[in-house]
Amino acid sequence: MDLPLVVGVDGSESSLRAVDWAADEAALRAVPLRVVHACLWERYEGSALARELGRPEVRDLAEDIVRAGVRRARSRQAGLAISMAALPEEPAYALVREGKNASALVVGSRGRSGVVNLLLGSVSLCVAAHADCPVFVVRGGNDNQARAAVHGRIVVGVGDPSSSAVFFAAQEAERRGVVLDAVRAWRCPAHETIDHPLLAGAPERVYEERAVEALEAALGELPTEVKVRRRTVEGPAHRVLLAAAHEADLLVVGARRRPGRIGLQLGRVTHAVLHHAPCPVAVVPEKT
Repeated sequence: MDLPLVVGVDGSESSLRAVDWAADEAALRAVPLRVVHACLWERYEGSALARELGRPEVRDLAEDIVRAGVRRARSRQAGLAISMAALPEEPAYALVREGKNASALVVGSRGRSGVVNLLLGSVSLCVAAHADCPVFVVRGGNDNQARAAVHGRIVVGVGDPSSSAVFFAAQEAERRGVVLDAVRAWRCPAHETIDHPLLAGAPERVYEERAVEALEAALGELPTEVKVRRRTVEGPAHRVLLAAAHEADLLVVGARRRPGRIGLQLGRVTHAVLHHAPCPVAVVPEKT
């Protein structure tokens, strides 16, 4: 049985965009969609207080939110198999657990916190940092519409030669029939020289050549049917990837998972692109 694609909803415009995007992605993958809403409001308000104030039960509100997400998905992809769940749990914890039995997770970039200055909501950030499956963080404008794919290009940041992110990006490019833009950033440390008479005064050539070699090593086992564009670019990795993302429909990056380590487990590059990328970002777990 195919694992479902799970999307988190909370009623915000950002989560509505995520539902649209997730419905399209589930249809593309030919897998079921699971719409999940989780909250802990009952812990703070309680059913008795809700009745006293004339408010609907918290459980009813949660189910209304998840049903609205299902209706949204059905209007987007009428033939899609959809399940739903309203869970009385902390949202990030619930979604990470759901991800253990999912092909991927989809979340919006911001939730209902009302903190408009946050570039990425805390739930989305936590899910991207801890999920065992790939996580799509859907970014968008000020409306509640998912952006259509218009560039015909997926960008992947190439780091480790055995990167799971590279293989995931190749699968996504093949699935969509688009170009995979594999980007490797490199930098030459200031004032460094290479102890070789032919390279004196031009150490950057060595670093660029090393970047080319690393890129080729990472792409060596990709299916031949995937159309790959190889690029090595000088500069900080996060700036290189953000620049490339302006002409991409999806940016794919890896995030190392270190068992037993406490914290977000997101590197500086992944953290930066999650906050600032102009397109959806896929964070792919890299096991160590």
